[in-house]
Amino acid sequence: MSEKQVLVTGACGEIGQALVQGLAQRGGYRIVTADFMPLPDSIKSLSAEHVQGDLVYKIKTFYDYDFDTIFHLAASLSSKAEVATEEAHRINVEGTMQLLMLAAYRAEKYHKAVKFLFPSSIAVYGMSNLAVKKNAGVVKEEDWNTPHTMYGCNKLYCEKLGMYYGKYYGQKHLDAVPPTMLDFRAIRFPGLISAFTLPSGGTSDYGPEMLHAAAQDKPYACFVRADTKISFMAMPDAIKSLMMLMDVPRGKLSNNVYNIAAFAITADEFRRRALQAFPNARISFEPNPRRQGIVDSWPEDVDDSLARKDWNWKPSYDVDRFFDDYFLPEIRKRYGK
Repeated sequence: MSEKQVLVTGACGEIGQALVQGLAQRGGYRIVTADFMPLPDSIKSLSAEHVQGDLVYKIKTFYDYDFDTIFHLAASLSSKAEVATEEAHRINVEGTMQLLMLAAYRAEKYHKAVKFLFPSSIAVYGMSNLAVKKNAGVVKEEDWNTPHTMYGCNKLYCEKLGMYYGKYYGQKHLDAVPPTMLDFRAIRFPGLISAFTLPSGGTSDYGPEMLHAAAQDKPYACFVRADTKISFMAMPDAIKSLMMLMDVPRGKLSNNVYNIAAFAITADEFRRRALQAFPNARISFEPNPRRQGIVDSWPEDVDDSLARKDWNWKPSYDVDRFFDDYFLPEIRKRYGK
């Protein structure tokens, strides 16, 4: 059986590295990677080909490739996007649109379905104030799609672009069968935490940053309040969800965009876990108004019942298993604790 050709953009990021490793472990794929940076040693041998450079200007490179699946992970994340809004829009929107056009073109030209997996985010939600956030509890996909950040706006718009290119691109009338077979599927991820890569400065990285600092006997000033609460997920579950959504037949999907969830905890609960593991941890709370405002606009948790119903989604790591079996053992190993 011939290998399926897969493109992974943003392959050097936390999700990208874990996804490339997951695809290679499963087998049966020729993995092409793309990133602004050279591949790290951890995945260099797993990539059949790496295209390095600005994705917006490298898209034309891929028009001769026969991709079965595209995982478009490359993005400018929330905190950085608030500082460089125009650049974030260029990377997040222009890059995504160019890749969607490529996938739609190839699907239409060769009459072959191309799956397009897109990691969206809880940043697409925008709660108007803390009281609303508290009262809202878990939110469904259609709730509070009023993002407060450039990153959230970019992600929400790209979800709509994906649905347009998959359903309506090239239509002549409402009953027409779309000529493209672009199969767009998106997951709205919560805060993702990897035990094997260092936090990259994301807005939800205060949790893992605390534990990395505690393990190194370094003080840490958390940039959000102690009562700040959002949803988190272990990286293996994020990769599991992408694989599951890739595999499920199109006919079983009732939506293009899905929430997934694992556990929702406060920043103070992260602190208490850090102190249990490293009793000498020195963790304080010094909220940064800009970053606090971003996290306050995100829901405390999300309703993932649609993913559970359509493709049997269920996380492998609850909060206890995340800390005890996944994150803390690797942190101790990394720092000799």
